[in-house]
Amino acid sequence: MNDLFRHAALGNRWSRTCFLALCTVIVLAILVPAVSPWALDEVDWDAIDQAPAAAHWFGTDGVGRDLLTRSFSGARVSIAIALLATGVSVLIGMPYGAVAGFLGGRVDHVMMRIVDALYALPFVLFVILLIVVFGRNPYLLFIALGAVSWLDLARIVRGQTLAVRQEAYVDAARALGAGRARIVLRHVLPNVLGPAVVYATLTVPGVILAESFISFLGLGIQEPDTSWGVLIADGARTMQTSWWQLVFPATLLAVTLLACNVLGDRLRDALDRRDTVRPTPVAARDASA
Repeated sequence: MNDLFRHAALGNRWSRTCFLALCTVIVLAILVPAVSPWALDEVDWDAIDQAPAAAHWFGTDGVGRDLLTRSFSGARVSIAIALLATGVSVLIGMPYGAVAGFLGGRVDHVMMRIVDALYALPFVLFVILLIVVFGRNPYLLFIALGAVSWLDLARIVRGQTLAVRQEAYVDAARALGAGRARIVLRHVLPNVLGPAVVYATLTVPGVILAESFISFLGLGIQEPDTSWGVLIADGARTMQTSWWQLVFPATLLAVTLLACNVLGDRLRDALDRRDTVRPTPVAARDASA
């Protein structure tokens, strides 16, 4: 797995550039709000709606708040929510898909029909229902969204499991008396982890974009907090007179999405070049134990 990540991040000049850009955004999201002389909601009464200048590198918004601080504070929120939702997606989608693929038959059929039914739910309607149930707590909202984004991952893991369960080490584990739960945990999941991790890297930019879209509609992050979606929504209303309010947060969002997608694609390409259903040393050792 380490070789796959190394190949994805450092394999060529383009992937190295994207990896460096993503790391830069993350580091600045951590450091800028901490070291900036302007707090998130601090108003500079002498620089309301000011273009980029020495005192405010990204300019200020319509009420005089520093856009540099707000842009990287928004990066913190957007990236944290994306990682949180992706983690929930992996925790649900991997075991669900592995169990469905390993058991097969009627159990597999019923579990996959449940997935199909959840696919039919309109995304925005589901978001509105979540807000009604959970209120405007952004982290609870996007944990719940992560509990829906596992559907694609479950299908991918199920497909990999259908291949893995035919391997000799799984038959050996059955012959030695291992139960279904042990086989899934010790032999199936380790061998489908690679494709699952690859898909998870592609889920992160999707969740960031979803958060920005929901916040743009006014259904996500609310003041005094901020996110890239909130900033882009504010900038879109003033883009004709205050271009910087849209350009800077939108550029950060675009760079992050591009870097995540490129690195995810590179990781997928690296995984495609090796045998994804090859038994790992752990699986082989456990099968003979």
